[in-house]
Amino acid sequence: MTDGARAATHSGDVSQDVATHCPYCALQCGMTLRPTAGRVEVLPRQFPTNRGGLCQKGWTAAELLDHPDRLTTPLVRDRPGAELRPATWPEALDRVVTGIRRIQAGHGRDAVAVFGGGGLTNEKAYALGKFARVALGTRNIDYNGRFCMSSAAAAGIRAFGIDRGLPFPLADLGTADTLLLVGANVAETMPPLVRYLIEQRERGGTLIVIDPRATATARQATLHLQPTPGTDLAVANALLHVALAEGWVDKRYVDARTAGFEPVRRVAASYWPARVEQLSGVPVADLEAAARALGTADRAIILTARGAEQHAKGVDTVTAFINLALALGLPGRPGSGYGCLTGQGNGQGGREHGQKADQLPGYRRIDDPAARAHVAGVWGVRPEELPGPGISAYELLTALGTPDGPKALLVFGSNPVVSAPRANQVESRLRDLDLLIVADFVRSETAAIADVVLPTAQWAEEDGTMTNLEGRVLRRRALRPPPPGVRTDLAVLAELAGRLGEQGGSAGGVGDGGPAERGAAPGTGPVPGPRFPTDPGVVFEELRRASAGGIADYAGISWERIDAEDGVFWPCPTEDGAGTPRLFADRFSTPDGRARFLPVEHRAVAEEVCPDYPVYLTTGRVLAQYQSGAQTRRIAPLHRAAPGAFLELHPDLAARLGVQDGDEVFVTSRRGEMRAPARITPTIRPDTVFAPFHWAGPARINSVTSDALDPVSRMPEFKVCAVRVEKA
Repeated sequence: MTDGARAATHSGDVSQDVATHCPYCALQCGMTLRPTAGRVEVLPRQFPTNRGGLCQKGWTAAELLDHPDRLTTPLVRDRPGAELRPATWPEALDRVVTGIRRIQAGHGRDAVAVFGGGGLTNEKAYALGKFARVALGTRNIDYNGRFCMSSAAAAGIRAFGIDRGLPFPLADLGTADTLLLVGANVAETMPPLVRYLIEQRERGGTLIVIDPRATATARQATLHLQPTPGTDLAVANALLHVALAEGWVDKRYVDARTAGFEPVRRVAASYWPARVEQLSGVPVADLEAAARALGTADRAIILTARGAEQHAKGVDTVTAFINLALALGLPGRPGSGYGCLTGQGNGQGGREHGQKADQLPGYRRIDDPAARAHVAGVWGVRPEELPGPGISAYELLTALGTPDGPKALLVFGSNPVVSAPRANQVESRLRDLDLLIVADFVRSETAAIADVVLPTAQWAEEDGTMTNLEGRVLRRRALRPPPPGVRTDLAVLAELAGRLGEQGGSAGGVGDGGPAERGAAPGTGPVPGPRFPTDPGVVFEELRRASAGGIADYAGISWERIDAEDGVFWPCPTEDGAGTPRLFADRFSTPDGRARFLPVEHRAVAEEVCPDYPVYLTTGRVLAQYQSGAQTRRIAPLHRAAPGAFLELHPDLAARLGVQDGDEVFVTSRRGEMRAPARITPTIRPDTVFAPFHWAGPARINSVTSDALDPVSRMPEFKVCAVRVEKA
């Protein structure tokens, strides 16, 4: 085995190396899978994003392929309270289709809902949105990316007219004179990105980190601002206040390329540093130093992440940092700008092609008549047949099983029992469903309470594309076919669609109630073939046509171009035209080409501390685990590195509570409780505790988190709530 590589047992008959990408975070690091003597070896690959680096999760990614927990046969539950038992595929699919038909006949099409995931390939995200709207005819579809990128996406769209995580290549980070990270702990969430921070430091650059914790990333910073959770917006307005007072605003840029600055200037005038020190706890000197580093830099970049965005005012918080970037003239300048760090593996592509409640492929709005007409033409249906907008992820989950809510749910690529806020209530709603169907490759906590579980392929067993945090569309290549008894998500959707009366993977194309009979516009209908193909290459070709002319235009991107160019940046409308690594060089994606300032005011978090709940809770990730942990908790080296949850608290708080390091503690909010060992550290504020969200059962911190929603993005306030901490 190559030095440092990890290996996994492997049952497929393959012999060739496969160049692909890591299945975890949105860096989508390049890697090579090498079959060796019945095992799969993971090797790093020189790729523009990771440059040959991998984190521990990447090194061990192949170890789940033949894990003993791997599902290889469908499971069904004969009645409520019964155990899941093995079943044949025909039996399981019959159970699903019979249930869907019965529920829709009694309660309407919207009584069946779909919940997707930000780790699905572009092809699967596209097919899932199409399946919901065409095969099921339901408006009720959303996905777990609502809990990840929605606030930054909404803020980007209203300021720039477009949402792409980084509107410039990742390599720009290493060239910035000043780099500001807001709520981002990249040293643990995407470690290969740290090499850009090292490059930036070696060039003499200034790194500023805003985070309530002195994380591994913050400890590398030149300047660490440690605000009270939920006060980032006030900090951003204070930085703009100082920039205005010191004359660092780029007036020529503001006049030529933006609109709406004057109301923002008036708001910023009231956020003088002494006032914001009282609001946030960040010293005046630190606010002034951070503003100076940004305002006097030739090249400066501002990046936000979940720490700033997972709030009931997340959109406004991101907007405040966009206002700061625009005032300094950063967006569109080489080596400068604003961006957000996408979290999930396909967090970017997953929100572009139709699995969001309000969206059609190409980042089109589902309530836009022109968008509906275009996509309906590609799908071979009439525009009026497409459902309207649905409700957001958390609202959908909490409506399940209620008198007016959906009675059935299909889940692909998500584990909301662990990952959703106020998880006790969400789990209760899932249990109240008449029919819960989960497609997964392990028995996640959500699959464990399902009525039907469908075993599906893993990342190394199917081809497809992903879109990384730069907007670079990449190829994910299959090393082997799925094992016997396992089907791909595309095959599952095609089979279900066929059984529901749509043309599935083996059905014919035009004719028999196809596009011509259903009123598709001439020249826009689908090419002859199955309405729900199982070949991801065929699905991608259809996705290209559906996205053409949209904000996220993939029309000029082919798998061949991706292979030849190390990925292609969208928008890319024509095959003979270049992709777009850098946005905003000449204009923004607004009707008049100008970026929009929007005035935003600090407001209190949804749940302030009080005598009964006197401590702030914030949550996040740890290096060795990923998302809900359904995958990484099963990988032995990762489990050894991070075997369980913990509660991080300051020594002063621990002393007041009589808690020693390692003591079991209860964390209680108005919604529920969590139990975990204490980890005492001076790296967190004395008024704040932290817990990671990767674990289930008594250690499930999302039993405690707040379900207050941002009014625009519908993002829950994961990052702050009021709790009580007690020694168990």
